[in-house]
Amino acid sequence: MPSSALQVARTGLEAQDTRMRVIANNLANVSTTSFKRDRANFATLAYQNARVAGAQSSTETVYATGLNLGTGVAVQSTSRIDTQGSLQTTNNTFDLALDGDGYFQISLPGGQLAYTRAGNFTRSSEGQLVTTQGYVVQPPITVPEGATSVTVSQDGTVSAQLAGQSDPSQLGQITIASFTNPAALQAASDNFLLETAASGPVQLGIAGQDGRGQIRQGMLEASNVNVVEELVDMIETQRAYEINSKMISAVDEMLRNANQTL
Repeated sequence: MPSSALQVARTGLEAQDTRMRVIANNLANVSTTSFKRDRANFATLAYQNARVAGAQSSTETVYATGLNLGTGVAVQSTSRIDTQGSLQTTNNTFDLALDGDGYFQISLPGGQLAYTRAGNFTRSSEGQLVTTQGYVVQPPITVPEGATSVTVSQDGTVSAQLAGQSDPSQLGQITIASFTNPAALQAASDNFLLETAASGPVQLGIAGQDGRGQIRQGMLEASNVNVVEELVDMIETQRAYEINSKMISAVDEMLRNANQTL
């Protein structure tokens, strides 16, 4: 029994250590543009059924209750909390925020597509709309040299005033990606998400239609991390870790007393 309690407490330490790592990552990204906080989900490990309820206790009776001993806990998964962060005004021409659901589509080196809500874009030397890493926004939008008064409407239409023309010219339209199960997108570095088999195939459409959010020019979406909530979770995790540590100390003392007595 004592050795089993040690094993259970060990799984508790490992689970709380993982939860603390998730909280630490949330707090580290409190100022990251459009970052979505994660939550650790726990599940019980397999039970040891020493006695099953309903089994024969005698020739005429059955056990009314069972004897089931748990073997601990494990982190089952992490969930991304996709609530929208607050929209912050920057007044930068190429800063774009999504007010609602959806993602910007980005072309990574090698042709792989990634998705992000971080719309802190800029213009490359060729005039293309790119991320800070230089990855091209899809579909490609090229702003000619000398263009002024670049505007991005709520449906993603990009227009600019070109030299020698009296009316603004349309340069293209930014489409918005959506997924059947966005929670299954795989998180990657640089604020990117990658399509998975569980997320379903990407569905491209116009901003503001079919449940997609509208584009807000000159704004960025802030992280949805609430520092106060994370600190409360951190204290709770720390206390749970301490209790599991005390359990190990208590079981160790029981074993020592048993060895001395025997």
